[in-house]
Amino acid sequence: MTPVILLAEAQKSAEVTDWPARIGWLIGLALFVALIYWLMREGWKWRGTLQGDLPELPSAPEEPGEARLTMSGRYHGSTTAGQWLDRIVAHGLGTRSRAELTLTDAGLEVVRPGATDFFVPTAALRGARLDKGIAGKVLTEGGLLVVTWALGDKLIDSGFRSDHAAEHTEWVDTLNQMTNDTEGAR
Repeated sequence: MTPVILLAEAQKSAEVTDWPARIGWLIGLALFVALIYWLMREGWKWRGTLQGDLPELPSAPEEPGEARLTMSGRYHGSTTAGQWLDRIVAHGLGTRSRAELTLTDAGLEVVRPGATDFFVPTAALRGARLDKGIAGKVLTEGGLLVVTWALGDKLIDSGFRSDHAAEHTEWVDTLNQMTNDTEGAR
């Protein structure tokens, strides 16, 4: 039995002796990650430049009227209508944030703490639907309120998720009713 104990005692890991090579690899990896991050940031800025032809976002009127519906939740971003992966980043529309939505007869007001607020006049609303995804965010079927609206000549889909998902259906019905009323008045 003694030889077995001596054998087990003799096994030992080799000591690390090439610290400069290991440190060099770690620094190289950190620089590679920083390069990838920088390229992603430049791509985001380039996308904003390409979308620079979009007009400025409308601001809410001083007297928007009485609120039909309100909702608190998250704003998940905007895309070109019908193209759920073509994110719009111009004018801060690509920034995800908390959001407070208020629907009045004047339109849809989106207040976003820490991001650019915007207002969609009733005449610019084109409809609403329940969907499962928008650029960078996929949820369960019907988990996302998508509002379609016009900014200049471009149709935009904006995705919202309420803190209380049961509110989505009422929002879709009300927005679509307002859209139909507006189209009938034209």
